[in-house]
Amino acid sequence: MKLNLNERFAVLQIIPKEGNFATLKVVNNLRLILAPSEAEYKEFGITAEGEMLRWNDKGQEEREIKIGEKATDVIVEALKKLDEDKKLTQSQFSIYEKFNGI
Repeated sequence: MKLNLNERFAVLQIIPKEGNFATLKVVNNLRLILAPSEAEYKEFGITAEGEMLRWNDKGQEEREIKIGEKATDVIVEALKKLDEDKKLTQSQFSIYEKFNGI
């Protein structure tokens, strides 16, 4: 799945914070996959200003992120729940399209 940095952070915000053991194991792995590496922190110039993160234009480039089938299911389920509850935000729009094949 090709995601830019903003989309990676958006996915990190929607994945479940609680669930059964199997789901939490998948979620923990997803956090490691989606979180920027130390090299990406340098490359993207990621800085924190209060609770906001900022980065340079390279962060808008899409990168291939290997997300497994079960992890994809967890993300799709979270997005569908947000959609059903009419709680999707603009920052989640592009990931909804990507993960739901729209």
